[in-house]
Amino acid sequence: MKIRNILILSALAIALTAVSLLIGQWTYSWMPPQAAAESQLVDKLFSFLITLGAFIFLGVTGTLIYSAIFHRAEQYDTSDGPPIEGNITLEIVWTAIPVLLVFWIATYSYQIYEQMGIQGPMEAMHLHIPIGMKSASAAPINGDAGIVSASPTSSTASTDATSNVIPFEDIEVNAKQWAWVFRYPKTGITSTELHLPVNHRIRLAMQSEDVLHGFYIPAFRVKQDIIPNRNIDFEFTPIRIGKYELTDSEFSGTYFATMRANVVVESPEDYKKWLAEAANRKPCTANNQAASEYAQESKELIKGWVTVAPAQAPVVNYSN
Repeated sequence: MKIRNILILSALAIALTAVSLLIGQWTYSWMPPQAAAESQLVDKLFSFLITLGAFIFLGVTGTLIYSAIFHRAEQYDTSDGPPIEGNITLEIVWTAIPVLLVFWIATYSYQIYEQMGIQGPMEAMHLHIPIGMKSASAAPINGDAGIVSASPTSSTASTDATSNVIPFEDIEVNAKQWAWVFRYPKTGITSTELHLPVNHRIRLAMQSEDVLHGFYIPAFRVKQDIIPNRNIDFEFTPIRIGKYELTDSEFSGTYFATMRANVVVESPEDYKKWLAEAANRKPCTANNQAASEYAQESKELIKGWVTVAPAQAPVVNYSN
């Protein structure tokens, strides 16, 4: 009978593990397409957490349901339950397991963030990843799909043609209420649409003119707070050609929901063509949804009500 119970519990544990792993793999379909090397690492961590959570949830819920069905008291049974005393071994086990799980999750999460090279706002101020720390980078493009795989490389990238290390592309980001402005130092052009070359390590120098903003591209799985009066460097590697959306992840005021920008990842050739095209355009006032909504609502506001006026629409070479 004891061997039979062990076999049944083993079979249930194997089935529970298989279902949890299946749910963990299913989580990859919950996210936008993986458009940056960092997204592969984040999705891997997310899948791990969901797998572990599903195992615990299904195990605990299954035990409760089984107990409620097969070990419930008979109808009209008002007798006392059996006098069960404490079990030191059991208490140690169910205390040790959660502690070990927490340390496991914390260690694995730290390893993922270390590979991504993500730094907090205080550490990120014009500092780069220390020598020896691995960061997510991209391997050569596979075929014509514009999709590449992530591989950890040193963050001190170079342009050596004999290596797989990827050159940096430096871009300045200016956030204000409520618009994104991107400046490309090599050409001096400005844009309200962020263009990036695929398979290149991107290094952003970010500033805020007014309040706290959040640089967040869901398809890239990267987010960085931009703190006023601080210069913050941030790095990632786009690996999939396409158009994505940048949004302000922080509540930066009345019209923060309009603070969006297109992120265009293109081949290095198309990227160079876009730079040349933008350089030939004369600077003009960019379209600004916040300014348009403010102008419309100002006519409808009840007298005496106060709202925050958007910053002046940026003047750029290229506007989406």
